[in-house]
Amino acid sequence: MKKITNNEITAVILAGGKSSRMSGKDKGLMNFRGQEMIKHVLRVVKPKVSEVLISANRNIELYANFGKVIRDELEDFQGPLAGISSALKVCFTPYLLVLPCDSPLIDEELIDNLISRMGETGVDICVAHDGSIMHATFAIINTKLGKSLEEFLESGGRKMAIWYRQHSIERIDVSSHLEVLTNLNRPEDFNI
Repeated sequence: MKKITNNEITAVILAGGKSSRMSGKDKGLMNFRGQEMIKHVLRVVKPKVSEVLISANRNIELYANFGKVIRDELEDFQGPLAGISSALKVCFTPYLLVLPCDSPLIDEELIDNLISRMGETGVDICVAHDGSIMHATFAIINTKLGKSLEEFLESGGRKMAIWYRQHSIERIDVSSHLEVLTNLNRPEDFNI
């Protein structure tokens, strides 16, 4: 069993999507309970890691107020794996913690569980699971997988779960507190 320390982890907050269900509004910058959604995620993740990267493809200057911004190398909003791939290319720690910008109810417990199980099991990827399905944008990844992801993307792959299943995975059961996985994808979701 290995204890993973903060200085061994870089986080990437995924904020590079089109937000098509939000009429194109940039979700990470939308206000939720008095502040931008990305701030809710940052508040929880910053104390747990050595560096925070923000994967964004627009509003770069605004996101730069919250951390180091990286852009997808693939054009046309190719999905979360494109952001993760870009992060893996600039990440110098052994682990990359992946979180979405549109889940402002995330808590320390989920992050702690992902990190501790990664150390205990030594798998390639630890990912949140709700008892039925994997929530692939809540994960910690061994950064040695960068080449594998690059090859997967080059072959046309875009589905996170398919790429994850090519590696050793530990699923973290969060079925007892599903609210931490809440994604705010549509305007009506903001009424929680």
